[in-house]
Amino acid sequence: MAALGLVFSFCIWLLLSRRSSAKNDAPCQLSKWNNGYDTFVKRHLPSGTPGSLDQNDWERFIRNKGCNRPTQSFLRTSDLERVRDVCTSRGGKVYKGNLCISRRPFTFVTVRSEVGTCGIKSVREETKHLILACELLSGQQDQCLPVHFEGNPEDAQPDNNARGCRDPQNHAPGPETTRLWLLPLLVLAVIYGY
Repeated sequence: MAALGLVFSFCIWLLLSRRSSAKNDAPCQLSKWNNGYDTFVKRHLPSGTPGSLDQNDWERFIRNKGCNRPTQSFLRTSDLERVRDVCTSRGGKVYKGNLCISRRPFTFVTVRSEVGTCGIKSVREETKHLILACELLSGQQDQCLPVHFEGNPEDAQPDNNARGCRDPQNHAPGPETTRLWLLPLLVLAVIYGY
């Protein structure tokens, strides 16, 4: 009898507990942070980026934008639709966790600066596959959108056998789905008075 009470308590705890992680475990799941896409665009596709690799131009730009991150990567604003496509089957493949990797490489600028002083250490143009965290944002008409730019220091390539980023079968069940098996136990416990 006491054991059933413990099982009942444990089931209730599992049903009511929520993940504390801010990141999803698969791409294109509902986001916990609806400003993620807007923040991504402001950080990585801002207007007014310098058209050259001149360190002085980039230092002025970084000073105006804010140099609170030591490494910042900037994509071309003309690539916005291609960047968004990384979070779809036509433009990206599942990489790991909630990350998708672009099917094709992108050219972007990476700026390394000193936090606080905005002194530029390096400005480098890179051509690599993008690795982006992709999530569904409520109010965005069920669109899976990029919310985070992940570095690709090992120059990873997409796996030809990986699923497309927005393929319906690639979605891992969320915590609420995986705990639904507990619901019948809870109902039985209530019926039998445990």
